[in-house]
This record gives sequence, C-alpha cells and structure tokens, in this order.
Amino acid sequence: MKQSMESLVSEHWDRNAEQWARDVRAGFDTYRDHFTLPAFLAILPDLTGLTVIDFGCGEGTNTRLLARQGALMTGIDLSERMLALATAQEEAQPLGITYRRTSFSHCPDIATGNFDAVISTMALMDGPDFAGAMREAHRILKPGGFLAFSILHPCFISAGLRWITNPSGETVGLGVAHYFRRESFVEEWKFGDNPDKANAEPFAVPRFPRTLSDILNAVSDAGFIIKKIDEPMPTEDACKHFPRFRRWRDLAAFLLIVRAEKPA
Repeated sequence: MKQSMESLVSEHWDRNAEQWARDVRAGFDTYRDHFTLPAFLAILPDLTGLTVIDFGCGEGTNTRLLARQGALMTGIDLSERMLALATAQEEAQPLGITYRRTSFSHCPDIATGNFDAVISTMALMDGPDFAGAMREAHRILKPGGFLAFSILHPCFISAGLRWITNPSGETVGLGVAHYFRRESFVEEWKFGDNPDKANAEPFAVPRFPRTLSDILNAVSDAGFIIKKIDEPMPTEDACKHFPRFRRWRDLAAFLLIVRAEKPA
C-alpha cells in the first residue's frame, strides 16, 4: 500500500511540476516568501560547510537558497519532473547541489551517518509515511546532527477546515473538523497571487492527515531529542502587505516547525 501511495504522490507532483516551478519562481508563492520560509530559516544555525539533505526538495528553490548560504546540499524527491527542473537550474547556474530521485521515507541508497543536517520545508505532510521519514533522517545523520522541518499545522489544517464569518462578512474564527480522521485525500488549490489565476490549472496535492501526537511521537520514537517547537505567526509587516495573513496571526496557527537532534 505504501508504495502505491508514493506512486500517487509522484504522479501528482509530476503533473504539477511545470506550473509549480513557474509560479514559485515568479514570486506567486507569497506564503512561502513572506511567512513560512523566513520563519523556518530563523530556527536554523549557520549552515556554512555543513552537509545538508533536503527531504522533498521539489524544483529546488529552497535547496538553492541554502546552498547559497554555504551548505553542501543534496536534494531528494519522488517527482521525476520536479527533479528535472531542479537539475536544469543547477546545470545552468551550478551551486554544487546533488539531486537524487528517492523517497524520504525509504532511501537505502543514501549512506548511513553521512549528513550534518536533514531539513524539510513544507513537504513531509505530503508523504504517506512520516514515521519512516523520521527513521531515515535519524539513520543518515551523523551523531550530533540535527533535523529541522516545517509542515502545515496538524491541529488547524484539516479536511474540515472552514473560515467563520460574522453577519458583516468579517472573518472571526476558524472551524476545524475531522481532526482524528487519518484517511488521505487530494486537495486542489491555486496560488492566490498568480495574476492569471483564473486560467491556471489547480494543483492537485495528496494529503495525509496526522495528529500533533502522531508527528511528535514519530520524531521521538525515531531516536531524536526534540529541542524546539515553534508555531510562528506572520509578521506585522507581512500582514500589512498581505491582509489575508492576519487570519493566521489572530485566529489560528498555520505552521508547525520542529527542530530535533540525534544524540552524539
């Protein structure tokens, strides 16, 4: 079953790849650029000279950013089309990144104890075997190495999510339902800042719901020591530029970030 679910993930992201790359590189992923990525980078130490592997690297935008900060990067992903786009950019503007097509939940071709850090930005919630990803992260890290990942907050981003408005149309709350329902589903959405949004094909993304305890217990059960948990809010400056961000500052949490260490 796991293999068939990974094939489903790969097929969907292969179909998403070209438009995803165009939109991200054009700056239409405003949540990433102005909220989720800055919050994630804030928990990272200096990566200069560290061997770092990016779980779920996609078309490589974040992988390249970390390489420019001095990290020795490897990116892995299931999507052949995403990796082709990442590889093409590496060939055009080399940063010393190695890309490999493999699952972050089962990557036996990645050597044991070979990396200083495992990072993942907004990808692990899109894989069917989170616990397997934690075990693999622990295996391939050197003793004393660290894991850092960001995901959609499992307590608030559920299949039953709906914004609640008052009679004036003002958003006053978030309705959450089906928190304990773990059946996978496919979500369709578009980047809201794409000026051609009306003509863009929606991204179809498989989701694999988990509870907060599913996430944190998997990290701990893999052998990690959890060092920091963060539920960041958008900055006031980001909210001024993108007023819809205020919902995630004032009403609910959008993002969960975890940093953990493999014992030395």
